[in-house]
Amino acid sequence: MRLEKCWFCSSTIYPGHGIQFVRNDATIFRFCRSKCHKNFKMKRNPRKVKWTKAYRRLHGKDMTQDSTFEFERKRNRPERYDRNLTEETLKAIKKIDKVRANRESRHIARRHQGKKAKELGEAQKELDQSISLVKAPSALKEDPSLTLPKIKVKVVPSQAEQNQRMEE
Repeated sequence: MRLEKCWFCSSTIYPGHGIQFVRNDATIFRFCRSKCHKNFKMKRNPRKVKWTKAYRRLHGKDMTQDSTFEFERKRNRPERYDRNLTEETLKAIKKIDKVRANRESRHIARRHQGKKAKELGEAQKELDQSISLVKAPSALKEDPSLTLPKIKVKVVPSQAEQNQRMEE
């Protein structure tokens, strides 16, 4: 089973799916769905469209340098059938998938780590600017003047409610 890559978004195209466009100079463009085909016809650059793999790689959202991607390219080349080679390849594919998943999770964790540090810095800056608004609970217990006074409100029934009670 030969799996192709979409020219626009780089997703996998399974047999019997997608659209194929052949230009006059005999270059073949394969698209996974009509969305990619339409964007290609509108002459959009995949590196500028946010949902494509090219954009994500260019802007550091996805891993770009990983040796496991080379294995995937090698896997698509047709070779003579050899039972032992096939078994070894299938085992290697499972191992490589595990390696890729681990590397991807580390990559994502590293990206989130920067975001957490930035959020912590912003929170610290905000706290430094408005520390006078924050009071400790122990300070509130010691000095009751810091809390808002409790006001008791007396509710007087309205004229209409008094008339209804008298009629009953």
